Formats: sequence, structure tokens, C-alpha cells
Amino acid sequence: MLNKIIKRPVFATVISIVITLLGVLGLIKIPMSQYPEIAPPTVNVSGVYPGGNAESVLRAVITPLEEAINGVEKMQFINSTAGNDGSFSISVVFQQEVNPDQAAVNVQNRVAQANALLPAEVIKLGVNTTKQQNSTLMFVSLSSKDANKYDEKFIENYANINVIPELKRINGIGNVMIFGNKNYSVRVWLDPIKLSSYGLIPADVEQAIVNYSFESSPGKLGEESSAPNQYVLKYKGKLDRPELFEQIIIKRNNESFVRLTDVARIELGTANYSSNNATGGKPATVFGIVQASGSNANEVAKNVQATLDKLSTDLPHGLDFEIIQNSKDRLDASVEQMKSTFIEAFILVFIIVLIFLQDFRSTIIPAVAVPVSIIGTFFFIYLIGFSINVLTLFALVLAIGIVVDDAIVVVEAVHAKMQATGLNARKATKSAMSEISGAIISITLVMAAVFLPVGFMEGPAGVFYKQFSYTLAIAILISAVNALTLSPALCALLLKSHDEHTGEKKNFASKFAVAFNTSFEKMTNKYVKGVAFLGKKKIIALSVLAIVSVAAFVMMNNAQKGFVPEEDDNFLMFYSALQGGTNLQHTDAELEKIYKIITSKEQVAQLSTVSGFNLFTNATAPNASFGFIRLKDPKDRGENNDINDILNEIQAEVAAEIDGEIALFRNPAVEGFGNAGGIDLILQDKSTSSLSTFEEKSNQVIAALNARPEIAFAFTTFSNNIPQYIVEVD
Repeated sequence: MLNKIIKRPVFATVISIVITLLGVLGLIKIPMSQYPEIAPPTVNVSGVYPGGNAESVLRAVITPLEEAINGVEKMQFINSTAGNDGSFSISVVFQQEVNPDQAAVNVQNRVAQANALLPAEVIKLGVNTTKQQNSTLMFVSLSSKDANKYDEKFIENYANINVIPELKRINGIGNVMIFGNKNYSVRVWLDPIKLSSYGLIPADVEQAIVNYSFESSPGKLGEESSAPNQYVLKYKGKLDRPELFEQIIIKRNNESFVRLTDVARIELGTANYSSNNATGGKPATVFGIVQASGSNANEVAKNVQATLDKLSTDLPHGLDFEIIQNSKDRLDASVEQMKSTFIEAFILVFIIVLIFLQDFRSTIIPAVAVPVSIIGTFFFIYLIGFSINVLTLFALVLAIGIVVDDAIVVVEAVHAKMQATGLNARKATKSAMSEISGAIISITLVMAAVFLPVGFMEGPAGVFYKQFSYTLAIAILISAVNALTLSPALCALLLKSHDEHTGEKKNFASKFAVAFNTSFEKMTNKYVKGVAFLGKKKIIALSVLAIVSVAAFVMMNNAQKGFVPEEDDNFLMFYSALQGGTNLQHTDAELEKIYKIITSKEQVAQLSTVSGFNLFTNATAPNASFGFIRLKDPKDRGENNDINDILNEIQAEVAAEIDGEIALFRNPAVEGFGNAGGIDLILQDKSTSSLSTFEEKSNQVIAALNARPEIAFAFTTFSNNIPQYIVEVD
């Protein structure tokens, strides 16, 4: 077979071209991400219990839902949160290999089983089940340049009507989460004194509104009559203006009427007044775009950017989109670095091979083998279902130095055969390949066997090692195919015998080759003597080996350890919490202090803030606030350009200024493991103790964590000290 390939170099060339073309096709279709998707699939169940507090939501909604969902196929655990605004969220985390779509269907079926146990108000508003990752792909702000022209209420409603629906239609988006709820709503502010004077209660007002404001289907007239025409009846539907609500009749006293305007103030307001958004100190609406599990982060981010660009052309004058944070920026930076490293590695390998082979024709053969092996690997990466990420690209960079070896072995063997026997290139190639083909196959299998077992590791780390090892093994196997097909065919075509080079005039390259060979031979002789010396002095050799081993062990144990190193992505987040029961106005006042401190830093490019919302529990909290800090590029930050130093500096200054807690975070190193870097611990109470006891225990845990030197700070979002009134009906 090898002789036929050597005789027919076109056939060998076609094999390599086919491998390369398949690799190009795979490269076009392979999704791109910074790291492999290692976060387990997550399904989120959310809704609202109007008027409920955290405890009532827990008892009436979360408990029956958890009991129904618990035990769903291949579930790992459930995590639930409830807010005093009646909102609830249940996250169901599944095993790594579970299909996200099937997981969402299974959870939805379990939720349907619990519907009969849920309050009617919850069912009426709907219980939403969505698959999504536990992190946010992008944060976007729609802000106003002129606070007097567009307020936050208008901006949020514009976004809800014109922006959010467009974004939700993008394939790969799990959810678009607006931080706030300022939808236009007609607010009816009841006056209890006036109600009492007319002998009315709030239920009377509610029933009157229901009776006057409703949708109806009146039907038709004349469908079966002898009249020449028939008519479709229309009804005005629900009331939509405050002045219409004012005329609603609540009670009739003989000839007089009690209208809604007699006992209440009616205005066009918002559904909720519990949060405020700002970007750069101007009114804004901030929303997070959550990626759906299993989607291509790079494609989703590009589609979102394209959609925002399209929508920007229709924005009212004075409104602008601003991307606060985009995970694609980190991806692009990482991929660009790997691309440059890839090119540099190829150039270095080419130069080194040229220096040692000292013949341009000979160098072309392994140089051609490298791109065929590397590009062809992309096709098999696509078939397996991997992505182009830092791990697979790093494996390919490392593969450049490995895949070139097989081609070099072929070239060296053919050269040696030509010099020893005087045969021409074709005959020498046939003879050499008959001797080394078995060695090439065996060494390739050994090399692949070194990396393949690593791919059987499980868990998040196993996904990393699997993509790295399989990519490298595939490149090595393709290089063996090249060494048995393309390389011998090129050797037979391109190589010249030593006699053909004699008589050529010596130039700089030949003089350099002579000098290099002489120097290399001297160094080789010294190395041989050193090995011979250590062979005689075994105690010295073993002592040096022991010292190196001990030093390596000590350095390994003292080195910093982590899953994935953090990168400077020009982005920080902060979370602030004041005393429980603090109202939104006081929270905004404290947030203004934080805004002034952060924006005074020369390293800060932009700051967006949200008050009255807890980012970690996804629930409204009047005493909580958070913000997104976009930093300038490191080269533009001035003297202090280290992101960790900036974080610590802001943390210290804000903590000394505000009357509450402040915590600053960086982005998680790997997407899908929460919205902030660090460790997330869950404290579970398996006893029947009260919430006050549980809060006391959780505070003890936080204090113990903060006492450890390796922990910068620890905090909890759980709070049981919010002032509340207990209503007892007589």
C-alpha cells in the first residue's frame, strides 16, 4: 500500500486535501466559547404570590412545588428563594449529562401536578418554567441623556414593549431579566377615612372595578335573521385611563352615587415602586440576558449585539443602549491570544526544523504536515461535539510540536538511506518506509494512549481534561496518517541526494550550517561525557534527582491553587445591604454616596446602579442595592492598574463611608457558576428551630469564615430582622 502511495503522490495529496477541507467545514460550524460548558443544566421555576411575604410564600407556594419537583429524573439538588414582595424562584440543578430541554419538560410536568395545591392568585399570574444557566451572559442599559425628558418609568415601559420581546426571540436566550417592575399601571390610592364615612370596605372597591373593567365577547346580530345585514358587536373592554376609573360607581344612595374618585386618588403610575435604576447618574433600565443551557455563547452574544444595533435606529432621541458587560469580550480576548500563540508556535517550529534539517526542501515536508493535522482535527472536534475554546486551542498549540515529529522521522530516515546507499529519492523513500512504518504506527498509538485515558475523568474538571486530551490525541493520529501518506510522497518528489548538492557554491546558509553542526557536535560530546560521568557517580546522580524532586514537591505545595485562573475583564460588581427594614429612599441616599466614591476613581469608565433589588436572590429588597462597574483598559488606568488592588481600594473606602455592608466581586472565572466569583455555600437547617435561631447560627458561620486569613470577606443574604406586624383577626 505504501509503495502505491509513493508511486502515486496525487492520491496522497488528495487524502490530505480531503482531511483539510473537512477540517475547514468543521471549523465553520463549531461553536466558540471561552471554556467548555461545564455548568450543570439548571431549570428555573418562578412566579409571584401577590401580597405574600417570604414566610407565606414559603408555606403556600414553595413547599408544595418542592415536594412535587423533588426526585425528578437525574436531579442533583433544589435551591429556593422567597421575597417579601411575594416573588419566588426555585432552581433545579441536574447532572452534567442531562439534556436541558428534557429536564425542563420533566420539571414542567412536576409543576403541573402541584397546581391544585397552589393559591389561585399564583395560578392566575402563572408559574414560569425555563431552562437557563446560573449566570448572566450580558448586562445592558437603556439610559436617557436628559433626565427631564425621559424618566425611568418611560424607559422601562419602552424596553418592555419594543426591546425585550425582540431579545427573547433570539435563539439561545433563556431569559431577559429587568431589574425592576415599573410597568404602566393605574394606581388607586384609597382614603380609609372616606371609605369608612360611606360605609365601604376595600373589597367593595375591588368588586366595583372588576364589574366595570373587563373584557367581553358580545357576539353578533342578524346572523340567522331575515334582515339584509348582520353586525359584529364590540365592547370597549378594560378601562385604560385614570379618568375612566374615576367615574366607576361603587355605591348608590337613592338618587346619589358614590364614585371611585370620591374615596380614592387615581393616577397613572407603575406596578411597583420598590426599585430604581441609573447609569452614569441618569435614569435607566438595566437588564440582564441569561443564556439558555446548551446554547452557543458566542453566537448568542453576536445576535444580541446585532439586534441592539437594529433597535438603536428606532430609539427616541436621547435614549441610548450601553453594554455594561459582555462575556464575549473575554472570549474574544482569549481566542485572539491563542491565535497569536498558535501562529508564533508554528513559525518557531518551522525555524527550528529548518535549522536542524538545513535544507528548505526537507523543511517543507514537515511544515505542510502541521496545518493538515491541525486543521483536520477541527472536523473530528465537530463530530464529537466539542467547541473551540481555550482548552482545545491550547491542545492544538501543543500539538504543533508533536505532529511535526512523525514527518521529521520520515525525512531523516529517507536522508539517511540516500546517504548510506546512494539511492535516488523515490527508491530511498520506499526502502526507508518499509523499515519505519511500523515504528511510526506504534509510537503514534503510544502517544495517543498517554492522553486518551485522561478523557475518562468525570465532573467539571473531567470536561476540561477530556476536551484537551481528545483534541491532542486526534491531532497525533492524523499526523500518523500524514506520515504514512503525504510525507513519503513529498520525500520522493522533493528530496535530492547528497551528490546533487555537491558542487553548489557555498553561501551564507551553508556556512551557517557548518558552524551550527560543529557547535552542536561539541555540545553533544559534552553531554555524552556528562552522562558517562553520572553513570559512574551514581550517588551524585541520585542525589541531584532527589533534590530536584523534593524542590518540585515543595514548590507545588506552596504554589497557589485554583480551578481556573481569573482574568482581568475590566468589570466589577458590588452588593450593598443596609439594616433590615430600611426604606428605598434611604437606600438611594446611601447608594448616592457609593456612586460618588466609585466614579471619583480614574480607573472607572462607567457605573450602573440598581436599588431595591437583590441580585443574588433575584427578589426585591428595599434595603439592598448593587451596581456594575466597568473599568478602563489596564493601559488607561494610570499608576494603579491591577484589578484586585482597585477592588480592595473601593471596598475599603465605601465600607468606611456607608451605614451598611458592602461587598465587591469579580466575574466568575467560568460562566455558569453564579453571577460573581468566589465560593457559594448553602447552610441548611435540618432541625425544627426557629428562623431567629437559624439566623444566629448563620451569623456565627459568617463570623468564623471572616476570621480566616485566606478569606477576604463572607456575607449572607439571609435576614430575619426585617420589621413586620403580625395581623390577628378578631
